[in-house]
Amino acid sequence: MGPHDLIARAGIKTALANHSRGVDRADANLLGAAYHPDATVDYGFFQGPAAQLVDMLASAQKGSLPTLHRTANMWIKVKGDRAISESYVMAYVEDAEMQRIVFGRYLDSHACRNGEWRLTHRTYVLDGSTNRPTTAMRPDPPVDNTHFGAAGAKGAADAGRTLIALAEASFPGVKPVTAQPDAAALDAALSKLAIHDLSMAYCRGVDRADVELLKSVFHEDSTVLTGAFNGSGPAFCEHITTTCPGNMDYCFHSVANQWIEVKGDHAVGEHYAIAHVTAGGNDLMVGGRYVDSYERRDGVWKIKSRTFVYDWTTTHPTTNMQGDFYAALKNRGEWGKGDPVYALWASL
Repeated sequence: MGPHDLIARAGIKTALANHSRGVDRADANLLGAAYHPDATVDYGFFQGPAAQLVDMLASAQKGSLPTLHRTANMWIKVKGDRAISESYVMAYVEDAEMQRIVFGRYLDSHACRNGEWRLTHRTYVLDGSTNRPTTAMRPDPPVDNTHFGAAGAKGAADAGRTLIALAEASFPGVKPVTAQPDAAALDAALSKLAIHDLSMAYCRGVDRADVELLKSVFHEDSTVLTGAFNGSGPAFCEHITTTCPGNMDYCFHSVANQWIEVKGDHAVGEHYAIAHVTAGGNDLMVGGRYVDSYERRDGVWKIKSRTFVYDWTTTHPTTNMQGDFYAALKNRGEWGKGDPVYALWASL
């Protein structure tokens, strides 16, 4: 990786973020700006021009209750002016009777045209869901400022949109940036990208039960401590990629709050993780952190040690659904190389 990758990833992450923001705010202009004009999509219920999906989603969202698309695990591979990415998305969807959290992935192709990165194709893959009777609290207008502050809404009524506009209006005049990064700062930034990719590969390796991919992120003499497993990194890879598909319907690892500190060929990191699995008739959600140490050997960063720090868990009888609300989402995740992400990753 080099400076081009750093710049490309920043542009692609902006497009991915704007897509989620555009959907949740029912903003067709913002949502459409994430795509190039000739882009296409495959959401299962719709296959065709992205511009048509933009109109469909923006129109449907205008009258809906709040949604929130939390896009994370952005694993991006860049080659010149083209790129592909896999992103994990936890989508909150609400109606008058039900609150849903939908676990899925965006498999995207991107291109840089006229200096701007946008999507050229998106495939949505459904992994699982929770669906429970609503307990939403939303007085209108809010009567208790202790619990209800600025409220999310659609379009111009959204408090977040107003706050962003006010902040932008307060900026002083733009001055050109002339400072050049020194070699150490650039190396640290690129090292953080490589370490970020280790966590993305870890999540895919576990969730797809891909033992070869998972082993690629650990040094041979690495250690893993999770409580359920305490031993070497390679042995953990064999254990988890057998245990998960043997005991779970699916699993979904979403990582955020990534903090990485690089010092030469050594680094430390803390990554907040939410894991959602369906097993034995139950939905289990676990919140915790991966606390890692890394080493760069022969120019390659890998995990030297990983400890999972447990913070919280919830367990409920499963409400994962395959039909009804989800029937039209025909692209489904699966264990192994049959999952759609492998065809995407081989395309670049």
